[in-house]
Amino acid sequence: MERLWAPWRLEYVRKPDKGGCFLCRILASADEREELLLKRGKSCAVVMNRYPYNNGHLMALPIRHIADAGELTPEERLEMMDLTVDAIAALRKAVCPDGFNVGFNIGKVAGAGLETHLHTHIVPRWNGDTNFMPVLGDTKVIPQSLLELWDELKPLLG
Repeated sequence: MERLWAPWRLEYVRKPDKGGCFLCRILASADEREELLLKRGKSCAVVMNRYPYNNGHLMALPIRHIADAGELTPEERLEMMDLTVDAIAALRKAVCPDGFNVGFNIGKVAGAGLETHLHTHIVPRWNGDTNFMPVLGDTKVIPQSLLELWDELKPLLG
């Protein structure tokens, strides 16, 4: 069997689960780079996904801890969409994807890993990004470190 090494991911595997809402912890932290927080607005924010589906996988979320899109205020809905559009524009410049998947996973059966804090996934896609690795090797290859990409995206999001 061949091995694909990604030693930078080991720090995430070894981190103990701190319990509670990891998005609220990110928003409460003073260290934006360590927490991969890219942009904070008045009521919403954009963060990088620590376990990305693809390189550049971001999440737009309300700062308020709410679980359902129906709980968003009109201001939160507008800012969340504005931040999603800004994130797509930044990703277009930084990683040049061919397209995007954008959406919510609401409820465990819909794939939500965190059901209690609403967030929108922004996933860059490239022609041919589904290849033999995930299908045969149950392995996803992410070609860029998270902090390297954070350094690239942060100035683009302002």
